[in-house]
Amino acid sequence: MAGAGGSTGTVTPPGTGGATPPATGTGGATPPANGTGGATPPATGTGGTTPPVTGTGGATPPPPATGGTHGTGGISGTGGTISGTGGTTVVTPPPSGSQTKYVFVVAMENESSKSVYGSSDAPYLNGLIAKYAHATAFNDPLADSLPSEPHYVWMEAGTNQFSDTTFTTDNDPSASNSTKSTAHLVTQMAAASPPVSWMSYPEGLDSGTGACPVNSSGLYAAKHDPFVFFQDTAGSPPSATNAACAAHHKAYSTAAFGQALAQGTVGQYNFIIPNVCNDMHGDSSCPSSNVIAAGDAWLSANLPPIINFVNAHNGVLFIMWDEPEGGGPQMPFVAIGPHIKSGYTGTVSYSHSSFLKSVEEIFGLPILPTVASANDLSDLFQPATFP
Repeated sequence: MAGAGGSTGTVTPPGTGGATPPATGTGGATPPANGTGGATPPATGTGGTTPPVTGTGGATPPPPATGGTHGTGGISGTGGTISGTGGTTVVTPPPSGSQTKYVFVVAMENESSKSVYGSSDAPYLNGLIAKYAHATAFNDPLADSLPSEPHYVWMEAGTNQFSDTTFTTDNDPSASNSTKSTAHLVTQMAAASPPVSWMSYPEGLDSGTGACPVNSSGLYAAKHDPFVFFQDTAGSPPSATNAACAAHHKAYSTAAFGQALAQGTVGQYNFIIPNVCNDMHGDSSCPSSNVIAAGDAWLSANLPPIINFVNAHNGVLFIMWDEPEGGGPQMPFVAIGPHIKSGYTGTVSYSHSSFLKSVEEIFGLPILPTVASANDLSDLFQPATFP
């Protein structure tokens, strides 16, 4: 495979139920329970200051807070509305009946289940597998000959085929390599009442990628960011300066994301994209050729604060792979959180459609026709906790 926010207001808490203590052995900062508003520093990144987002996305703090800085101006855009500068985003919690309030996804690359499960090169990940739940029949919905990009688009829409294009390559988004379709997850989130906030956190953004990262640059590969291939999210055609898209993207770094978790400025839905040296993909410019060990080391350094957050705030973390690339058809899939079964091996047949359908169910969204027949991930959850 080819390598490589903001009117001011009172924030509503994320849901009912007490906080679950962090899992034993995980580290990182847990966000404070209370506090007053005020401007939250932007995440470290490039491409200028990203305006905060109201309603349809941006950072959504879980703890109660009031105050903040009034925003002025405002830019409206399809796929997200930006309102003002320097403001505080109002929390838009999931439906009251939902057990899970936050979803985090870490998207890894190009490994089969048999390459990861039980591997001595992945001691941290296998320790999590022993403690939480994993699937042994998570299948690739596409032919092995198709590369990454169609798989990521599938995670967002439940298909790689649309009336105006079919994704079969790893090319960066463009007028011809993008779709006008609005039948995808984050547009559903924007249309929900109240809207569900979402953020994409790619690692390795720089001046070349754009604030809306439609351009591959360095160790960032646009093919791993599903959102930039939808014109209602990234512009028509997709543009590196699209304001709504930029508002939903922040450069990932261990320190910046740890601060976002501590301050409670993450979205309800968070899609984390490690760079190609850290996602088990690999590249000739990476310091290590052992891609599984490098990916496991990255997970060990970055997951503890996320695990603390989901355990304290009724969240779930999904670690998933795009494709098994020659080692399949099964790929690893790990679920972590306070409602996940402990030490559980799931044998139900899943695919990326199962992931997408489950996120829709968690946030009370309509089920896309493309994933209606898929099994959801309920078997990995404790009884009466899904969605």
